[in-house]
Amino acid sequence: MLQDIRDNAQGTIAKIIIGVLIVSLSIWGMDAIIGGFSGEPEVATVNGEDITERDFLRVVQMETQRRLAAMNNPDPSLLDDDQIRREVLESLIQEQVLIQDASNQGLELSDADIDSLITQMPQFQVDGKFNRDRFVATVRNLGMGVGEFREAMRRQYVVSQIRAGLVQSGVVAEENAAHLLRIQNQTRDFRMVRLSADDVAGQVEVTDEEVAAYYEGNTGLFMLPERVDAAYIALSLEALADTVEISDEEIAAYYESRAAELADEERRAAHILIEDNDSAGETIAEIQRRLAEGEEFASLAKEFSTDTVSAEQGGDLGFAGRGVYGDAFEDVLFAMEAGEVSEPVSTSFGTHLIKLLDVRKSEVPALEEIRDQLRRELASDKAAAQFAEVRSQLSDLAYAANDLADPASELGLEVREKAGVTRDGGEAPFDHPGLVRQLFSDDVLKDGYNTELIDVGDSVSVVARVKEYFEREQQPLDEVREEIRAALLEQKVREAQRERAEQLIAGLQDGKELADLNVGTGDWQEFPGQSRNNAELGAGVMNDVFSLQRPVEGQPVYGMSAAGEDMVVIALDKVTEGEVAAGGEDLQQLQNFLASLEGQREYTAYQQYLRERAEVDRP
Repeated sequence: MLQDIRDNAQGTIAKIIIGVLIVSLSIWGMDAIIGGFSGEPEVATVNGEDITERDFLRVVQMETQRRLAAMNNPDPSLLDDDQIRREVLESLIQEQVLIQDASNQGLELSDADIDSLITQMPQFQVDGKFNRDRFVATVRNLGMGVGEFREAMRRQYVVSQIRAGLVQSGVVAEENAAHLLRIQNQTRDFRMVRLSADDVAGQVEVTDEEVAAYYEGNTGLFMLPERVDAAYIALSLEALADTVEISDEEIAAYYESRAAELADEERRAAHILIEDNDSAGETIAEIQRRLAEGEEFASLAKEFSTDTVSAEQGGDLGFAGRGVYGDAFEDVLFAMEAGEVSEPVSTSFGTHLIKLLDVRKSEVPALEEIRDQLRRELASDKAAAQFAEVRSQLSDLAYAANDLADPASELGLEVREKAGVTRDGGEAPFDHPGLVRQLFSDDVLKDGYNTELIDVGDSVSVVARVKEYFEREQQPLDEVREEIRAALLEQKVREAQRERAEQLIAGLQDGKELADLNVGTGDWQEFPGQSRNNAELGAGVMNDVFSLQRPVEGQPVYGMSAAGEDMVVIALDKVTEGEVAAGGEDLQQLQNFLASLEGQREYTAYQQYLRERAEVDRP
């Protein structure tokens, strides 16, 4: 096994360890450090092995930072610290159980094995050779020492081997996969007739007595939730910019300094797009060679580009200004000279070779035409410089104040109000979970303090306080009467539709024709050879079609389904099994997928088995 690890150090195993130790430290050994130092307090003991408080707190900090980094707008107030601590502790317990199991099985790596793995990992190499400085820097960026990292590798590799062995052991018979694929590829021939809600709506009514009875029997549905009326101050960069004064002289100077930029520039580009795969490098090298030998860019685009639309035009993308392409593509394009071909440019679509065909610029607009635009830009720039300072002032003032009036007055801001904010939030800015969580905290709700200053959006910060608190209470019947009436009417219409559908099906099963049943329906609609993914009819109808039993001896099988506000009656006429090619790619992919699921299930069960047998003590 150890020789296999060494042989694959640059492949799958290397990816596992880097993924485990660098990218997803929260999954298996989020901290992955040596298991404790003598004399340190422990947070748990697993089969006699301690998980130290030092290790635990360090992992909590790393997991907190990982979750913040995953947010578009990092906001610590959105994190549930107690949940993080519970999940981290359970993860460390599970990790310790697996490490002990690996040790009991005699799985271990020698120091030489560790050295071999480290020196072969691309992440620690410069120009294809191991670089100690890069290795040490990477490890320190993880908040670990070299010895800790080596020990983490020793443990995680053997744990990963157990996981890989169990996951890869999953087996699914080819016939089982083929059976599922035949079902998946099955088609059905059916007919449908639609029963409109309008046909029965005039035949049903809801009385006041029924409304009252429903209200009394479902009082829990008509409770107003716990809520508050809130006062708040919103500080935004946009609002701050509105208060900034910009002189005509500043605008004129700004106009002169940006004259060259203000002329709209468009560039006409052509490209050859190469899909990123194992042969991409060879393909690009061949294109570059043939360009150097004098072949036309356009002809090579038609031959090689995977962007089939532009390839037909010799790779021509037409004229475009800034902001049309991605940053990487645009940065290269706007740095080129006309006629120049770029070096390979990597984007999410693949690798591009770009040729700049032409450049055109418009005249610089007159100052008066863009005066307002320039004023807004200058004001925004000045406001941005002030925003951090004003934000800090607001935070300090609101923290020390008993209300919001004084901070607002001192900073020239407005105190606004929002009624009916519940624990689930409300209209902006109370659609921000962190702000709502603070609003309903004991400090704010019971003790009357202001919330902290919360960043609720891009350059928008809010501080709030509770004006009035309302406990959960019953809504009066008069306020919900029409809501109940509408709901009961919809229910009765659906019941009437279902009764009509059942009558229609009963008549059809007795051998009667649709036209003879006098239920006000239209004609049958034919749907031959339909697969499960008929988007036109919708998932609900298709699920009901494919849940019907197979027709026997040519006799249709009938069913019904809700289709929006209408009801449809279905007549299933024929079921055609899907074709499966023996040894085909689809069959192989499905078999591999099912085997992987089975292996993962076995590994999960094995984890659970070890965890249940472990003796875990928590002080």
